[in-house]
Amino acid sequence: MKQEIVKDLTTAEVKDRLATERETLTRLKLSHAVSPVENPMTIRYSRKAIARLETELRKRQLAETKA
Repeated sequence: MKQEIVKDLTTAEVKDRLATERETLTRLKLSHAVSPVENPMTIRYSRKAIARLETELRKRQLAETKA
């Protein structure tokens, strides 16, 4: 998920996507612990998507407090 896509989402959509990505990451980690995942890079992509979403939420929170 690219940052441009994240910026276009509403705050509620960002929170929903964040919850979904966290759930996906948890499943990936558990399945990777049991048996190796076919593409372990998906774990990294999921972590980066979570970071992007959290960064955007934080930017919006700071903008609200500033205004």
